[in-house]
Amino acid sequence: MAKRRQLYEGKAKVIFEGPEPGTVVQYFKDDATAFNNKKQGTITGKGVLNNRISEYLMVKLADIGIPTHFVRRLNMREQLVREVEIVPIEVVVRNIVAGSLAKRFDMPEGTPLPRSIVEYYYKSDELDDPMISEEHITAFGWATPQDMDEIMSMSLRINDFLVGLFLGIGIRLVDFKLEFGRVYEEDQMRLILADEISPDNCRLWDKDTNEKLDKDRFRRDMGNVEGAYQEVARRLGILPESGPGDIPGTDTMQ
Repeated sequence: MAKRRQLYEGKAKVIFEGPEPGTVVQYFKDDATAFNNKKQGTITGKGVLNNRISEYLMVKLADIGIPTHFVRRLNMREQLVREVEIVPIEVVVRNIVAGSLAKRFDMPEGTPLPRSIVEYYYKSDELDDPMISEEHITAFGWATPQDMDEIMSMSLRINDFLVGLFLGIGIRLVDFKLEFGRVYEEDQMRLILADEISPDNCRLWDKDTNEKLDKDRFRRDMGNVEGAYQEVARRLGILPESGPGDIPGTDTMQ
């Protein structure tokens, strides 16, 4: 079997050339980073769990009409996804005060927000992902005003759905990061959800105890990071009781 061509390696994933035009293979690593790569480590089994969790959530979002890059899970660590032109913006949706928001406004973590807040950050590790406004985005040509309307609308729909889904399994969705990409179909451009949705880019707290079930356990040296990721998968019903062995993937998404 010919060796696949690597297209890109990021902090949490490696992207390989796909088996057919317009696709790539997304490989989930166990590598963990925080504070824009200033802290590095390994979370054993993280790639396997994030692959499954992201698959599950992407399929659920597709079911409610959110277009995503996800095609199907290939194996324990890989997904086949559509090749996209990534919009260089990280969209952060916040429901509860935590992380940088708590520091910025000197507010106690866990304070419920009066409504969901959407923030934008420029994707640049070299610049530490600076916070930006829609004015920056449209002025510098990263996205059009129409694109931003669509991104905002999709982000809020995704948030509404995921808040309910997680609440149903006893988890608060505190905040999370989204990325979007452009695909071109018959000279038409379409924005779709890309990257991943997992405990790597979501803050997830137990509803009753506020125990953290996400990468904050790694950022803050809280321990039992693997157990937290496994608990999220277990509550979603995608971690067999016998352990993190492989399970069948989903059918191909259209």
